[in-house]
Amino acid sequence: MDTTKTPAPNASEADPSPVDLDKAETPQPADADAGTALTDADLDDDTFAEDQAEDEEPSHVGSAASAIVAAGLGVVALSGSWVAGIVSERASVAARLELSQAADANAQIAAQFVDPWHATAMVNGVFAALALIIATFVLALPAFSTPERILPTWVRSVSWAGIGLGALGVLLFVLMYFDLLLAIPKAAG
Repeated sequence: MDTTKTPAPNASEADPSPVDLDKAETPQPADADAGTALTDADLDDDTFAEDQAEDEEPSHVGSAASAIVAAGLGVVALSGSWVAGIVSERASVAARLELSQAADANAQIAAQFVDPWHATAMVNGVFAALALIIATFVLALPAFSTPERILPTWVRSVSWAGIGLGALGVLLFVLMYFDLLLAIPKAAG
């Protein structure tokens, strides 16, 4: 096996005839005359990016996040929240401060039980209404966009769960706030 290198031929040795660069033509494909030549618009980066964007499926990150938030708000509306506890305690303290020492038992019950109960119902009702609104918006969003845009199945399922939890929360709000769930305790006498 011969491992010696042969010297590269010089340009003058390789082609003795001079080349006129102005007259040299590049060969054109046969289809170039048929109108299939690429134009500057075909090679434009913006056009290529638009074509790629049309081919990609739309991202449903916003819809998915909104559906999860709606379901979470529905759970919070049913289980109670820290905010509802704080508002309830504040209503209890405010009602007690308004009581006089000579207040009857029914006024004391109202101050210690009814006002905090209604405050808790109000806060939980706000959370339930938000869950209901957001979940409904997520499900209605594809109707107002392109016809091809369909939410993934799991996003629709979570949105329906948010609607169910929100509706149940609103129902409990009505029952609690208007004292339909439990009657207000009354003092005997």
